[in-house]
Amino acid sequence: MTTTGTETTPVISLPGRTAALLTGAGALAVTGSALTPWTWTSDYPGDLTYYGSPAGLQWLALTAGLVTLLLLLATQGVPGLRWAAPRHSHNAVLFAATGALAVGWFSALSIASDLGGLANLEPGGWALAAGSLLAVTGALGLPLDRRTAVPPRILDRRLFLLVPIAPTVWFATHAIPDDKPVAPVLTALAGGLALAAGAVLLVQLGHLANTWLRLGTVQRPLPAPRELPSWAEVGLIVVAFAAGLFAITFGIDTEYGELFTGYLLLAASVVAALGRSGLLARLRALTVKYQTVTTGAAFAAAASFPFTQTSDQYTSVATNILIFATVALGLNIVVGLAGLLDLGYVAFLGVGAYSAALVSGSPASPIHVQFPFWAAVLTGAAVSMVFGVVIGAPTLRLRGDYLAIVTLGFGEIFRITMLNLNGTTGPKITNGSNGIPRIPDLQILGWDLGKPTTVLGVELGRFSNYYLLMLLVTALVVLVFARVGNSRIGRAWVAIREDETAAEAMGINGFRLKLLAFALGACLAGLAGTVQAHVSYTVTPDQYTFAEALPPNSAFLLAAVILGGMGTISGPLAGATLLFLIPKKLEFLADYQLLAFGIALIVLMRVRPEGLIPNRRRQLEFHEAAIPAQPTGDGVALTKAGA
Repeated sequence: MTTTGTETTPVISLPGRTAALLTGAGALAVTGSALTPWTWTSDYPGDLTYYGSPAGLQWLALTAGLVTLLLLLATQGVPGLRWAAPRHSHNAVLFAATGALAVGWFSALSIASDLGGLANLEPGGWALAAGSLLAVTGALGLPLDRRTAVPPRILDRRLFLLVPIAPTVWFATHAIPDDKPVAPVLTALAGGLALAAGAVLLVQLGHLANTWLRLGTVQRPLPAPRELPSWAEVGLIVVAFAAGLFAITFGIDTEYGELFTGYLLLAASVVAALGRSGLLARLRALTVKYQTVTTGAAFAAAASFPFTQTSDQYTSVATNILIFATVALGLNIVVGLAGLLDLGYVAFLGVGAYSAALVSGSPASPIHVQFPFWAAVLTGAAVSMVFGVVIGAPTLRLRGDYLAIVTLGFGEIFRITMLNLNGTTGPKITNGSNGIPRIPDLQILGWDLGKPTTVLGVELGRFSNYYLLMLLVTALVVLVFARVGNSRIGRAWVAIREDETAAEAMGINGFRLKLLAFALGACLAGLAGTVQAHVSYTVTPDQYTFAEALPPNSAFLLAAVILGGMGTISGPLAGATLLFLIPKKLEFLADYQLLAFGIALIVLMRVRPEGLIPNRRRQLEFHEAAIPAQPTGDGVALTKAGA
């Protein structure tokens, strides 16, 4: 079956049955390897030395093998499994097999690197590497949906000078004694050049692979699903969210960087495979049909997270993720809906946090008052909104880069002002660099969030209490974003974002609506800041900078919106989760986190500039030529305006 510019052909010429057998044999080998030792010593994290007892990375390999086998059998039309691949696209099998290959070879190379050579691999490790390669080879021989032609893309050739320069600097670094002052500088330079050279090669290899594979999408009508009773469809939604909760919990609970890296590789490939198989489209249709049930299931799944934990170790991570994600959603109003580039947005989070800290009864506060929870929240949100109006009123007549520079300046002015209000260079209000410490825990209707709480027989610690509170705040922000985004004001913001001059010509008061977006975004950030102040116990100026290795800061907030998908709800939530977890888990990149972060953003903007979870309009803006036109009743194709 073919359409304009696409075809269904294999990449490697193999008989269909042979390709399927190779893929199945490779998937079985990957699955079986998870039940055998991968190495002989327990020195590698996770202790991969047992028979029949998967641990750590072995669970990932087991999942990858089973998913690949399931999708293969579904595309081959095995009765009882056809539901797993309603589109009957073998591209789903290839993506799943690629995930198995990524996990398998990463695990083998990681074991060899940590333990000192490939000799440390047991037969299970070799079976994993060989089986995953066999699965991908077989999947490339299956009939795949492909584009008829993809022009080759070459990066700027000057960038390839990094490849010989990086090892040269590395050897020069090792030739200099460690006691020389220049040695640490050259070591950092060598590491940075190595990362940059690796990124250049990775992007170019990706372009070459894209030119060779030519993977695309052949538009097939999704077959009508089997009629199910309402209770069964609702049950499927609940099961899907339960599976999502398990997957997210597994990622947050990873104990070491190697396991988290493997988790990211597997998660990316499985999501891509399920998207190509058609399962995600089926689930999306169900969620649209049962929106109320979907909202309740999502909230219930998120609220269940603390009950899956035995301590507050990872619940604290989840709480900070919610704070980061909530602030990113507020920024999404400013950037994603209204199209205003704000580089100092973290200052509004700081305004809310400082306002709550000053009125929450901290001994270090010069005000010496203690507001109840609701009053402290309103104070933080109101003060942040006032600052949003005060900053926005004189600056929002600017556009583009000029507005970005002004907001960047505001963020730095806020931080420096908080440093100077120390009683020496200014009034004693914020205690300067010492901040406002010993902020007491919140008490809501007699419930002390700082003390453990027993719910349904499960003891919830301090961070679990704040997690549940922050979940309610996030739900409120999501509700505000959804209602405002679908309102007349939201549509006016989108019009301003697309073309402010045309919007004003149609009677939209651009300045007033931009000021409203700025004020609402600042208010939501201040709301999250009031909770953050009590979670962290201390508020200091260095928590609210433009760029640091750990979020939240203005650079990471803006990246979370763009990475996740501007103008959507789930996009910033996903982007904030990834951008918080990755620096937290990959601590071995501590010296190069910002460099790796920048390289990752460059790669993403070249591969998927519309974000991980974009809306339809953003996809059309970046990939209009690659998206087939949708036929209409009068034979006129949809354009961006009519999408």
